Amino acid sequence: MRDVTEVLPAAGHPSKIEPSRVTLREITEDTVVSIVKLSVAEHQKGFVATNAVSLAQALFSKEAWYRGIYVGDEPAGFVMLYDESLREPRPEAPEIGVWRFMIDERFQGRGVGRVALQMVIDHVRAKGLFTTLELSYVPAEGNPEPFYRSLGFRPTGRIDDGEVVLALDLGGPA
Repeated sequence: MRDVTEVLPAAGHPSKIEPSRVTLREITEDTVVSIVKLSVAEHQKGFVATNAVSLAQALFSKEAWYRGIYVGDEPAGFVMLYDESLREPRPEAPEIGVWRFMIDERFQGRGVGRVALQMVIDHVRAKGLFTTLELSYVPAEGNPEPFYRSLGFRPTGRIDDGEVVLALDLGGPA
């Protein structure tokens, strides 16, 4: 798992977004271009792959579960999970992790990332198959560790391809 980020708030952004306006939606032929056009701020581009690269990788991964993050009808971000429960046959003890997570620079610092990642956590818990949800981040200035820790993710002590791995205890399979 790699290339995950929800970067700290950028200066000058408007106020918080009403949480009920945030949704996760399937990406379709009609929406793919708007998702591909989303971008983090220039100084954050080393933290996460572009959405075009992520969607290309998803095309070739049976384990990819991905959604556009919306505020009302406006695309605001992208999330992709690596979900081994999507394999056929499903492994006896599948693992899951946040593979990609990005919020467009226009929506950063407005609560969109927090609401969207909580929706992802709820989705994973509802599957009733997993004990933990993992993600990772690049250990560089401006990294999203404080954001992830505020949602309950804790260090695992592992480094994956140079990225620090965090895990959220989901309380075990249902």
